[in-house]
Amino acid sequence: MILTVTPNPSLDRTYEIPGLDRGEVVRADGERMDPGGKGVNVSRAVAAAGAPTLAVLPLGGAPGALVADLLAGQGIKVAPVPVAGQTRSNIALAEPDGTLTKINAPGPELSPQEAESLLAAVGEQSAGADWIACCGSLPRGLAPSWYAELVARAHAAGARIALDTSGPALLAALRERPDVVKPNAEELAEAVGRPLATIGDAVKAAEELREAGAAAVLASLGADGQILVDATGVWFACAPVAAVRSNVGAGDSSLAGFLIAGGRGPEALASAVAHGAAAVQLPGSAMPTPRDLRPDAVELTAEVPLNRPLKERVA
Repeated sequence: MILTVTPNPSLDRTYEIPGLDRGEVVRADGERMDPGGKGVNVSRAVAAAGAPTLAVLPLGGAPGALVADLLAGQGIKVAPVPVAGQTRSNIALAEPDGTLTKINAPGPELSPQEAESLLAAVGEQSAGADWIACCGSLPRGLAPSWYAELVARAHAAGARIALDTSGPALLAALRERPDVVKPNAEELAEAVGRPLATIGDAVKAAEELREAGAAAVLASLGADGQILVDATGVWFACAPVAAVRSNVGAGDSSLAGFLIAGGRGPEALASAVAHGAAAVQLPGSAMPTPRDLRPDAVELTAEVPLNRPLKERVA
């Protein structure tokens, strides 16, 4: 069972539009509403794959109640932590060429009591969990050290931790040695404080995160694929994508695929890439089911193309 923690969940509305013209009335071709937040998306991807999951998250107001209802409708167990503020609502505008414009609300500010209640809920619900996936930005009211405290408590209870966050929260948590961290290319560059121009640059940055405390680093490099750097070495994998419809939740789907496959080694990396490639070809933040996956299309190798330039240089 994979337990997910989403400190700043959301209600996500995605509109498919023919084009974005500022100042004009834009008529949507399609729309969908999903429960959102990185940890929520991991739970949705795990459930879509037919595996058990439990989502721990703070919820407040009518948007929070709707998030809980939508998750329950997808067969996901929810352990809500009531908060005084309203759960945020986000908007995404998806254009036919794959361009995505996102408007993310800040979300509620959690009180010290609510922050502690969230930590306590994770401890109460974690019995029997194979992995705890802690994902996303921290809401107002939670210090950058909050994830570090969660990792420390989880490890003390014998749980394995996958962490997908960025900035000061990521750096603070590294000292507690999370079992795997999952940055994207931008987050990886931010963590080491320098641009990434090649896959080799990304590998070096991942190795530095391991030196800082992460047991393993699973890094998404967008269209260039993904790398896994752990105690056994470095692995690289990629998969063809016919057309990108939306990249919302693709990284979260990748993390779900990695954890479903055991959370370690090249087989888990291949599963991560298959899930991510399938997710970007679906609308909005829809998560792939087994019939959407093409594991046979994944190219996996220990011969990492270190000198290959990234399609998009990361500043």
